[in-house]
Amino acid sequence: MMLHGFKSSKQDFTFGSWKVTAAKNHIMKSKDIERLADELNMPSLPEMLYGDNVLRIQHTDHYGIEFNAIDALKKVNNMEDTVKVACAQEWQESRAESEHAQEVLKPFDWTFTTDYRGTLLGEELQIKVTNTEERIDIEKLKAREHIMFFEEVLLFEDELHDHGVSMISVKIRVMPSSFFLLQRFFLRVDGVLIRINDTRVYYEDGKDYMLREFSTRENTITELKNIPAAFYTDPNEIAQHLTLRVTKCEKLELPVMHPELVSPIPQYPNGPL
Repeated sequence: MMLHGFKSSKQDFTFGSWKVTAAKNHIMKSKDIERLADELNMPSLPEMLYGDNVLRIQHTDHYGIEFNAIDALKKVNNMEDTVKVACAQEWQESRAESEHAQEVLKPFDWTFTTDYRGTLLGEELQIKVTNTEERIDIEKLKAREHIMFFEEVLLFEDELHDHGVSMISVKIRVMPSSFFLLQRFFLRVDGVLIRINDTRVYYEDGKDYMLREFSTRENTITELKNIPAAFYTDPNEIAQHLTLRVTKCEKLELPVMHPELVSPIPQYPNGPL
């Protein structure tokens, strides 16, 4: 679990044609959470929701990718309770009494599971997403290289009414030749299951694309009975023991500036007038 500081901050780091922005702000106020819950058609939102937190990677030509809590919540199933356990009803009833109560409590994924893979940025110039067989070279990432910038941003966290934890955070490290980003959604429903959804983004200097890999790892607690229980609360430890259920690899092709989008330079045969 990440420590929750109360000091807002914003950091910008520029390298080449790219700028990384990491913004950390206070938890959203209850009135803003209620309004957002209405917009998302969800009866409840995470207890600790950092709606203004963002980690953004943007090119000088304005295209890029960012990770924020609100877009992550838009990928939560707001129509169906996907984890049906005894504590789910208890959890929902406790929320109905205290916030955003409705006459009929609407079913939704109370674990806030999301397969969010980031929000693409750009208007005139946009990143093109295609499937690929190419993989992020993990061995290359293990090489000792100077880290010029590192930051981690928490997007939301909820303790599921003391029945576990649901949280999503994103971190980035920038090296002289590349950058690597990991967004991790971690879910632990005590006595039931553990699930991790990871999104990795890698860019190597000089390439005209990024690689993005999404994966889901999940097991029931029964399936993990031979794993020390102390690992259950540590996403980095337990991830190594979870079964890979889903994987998706994509190439984020960077746009090329078209001639018609570039202001022509006047040509004067005899020199400037």
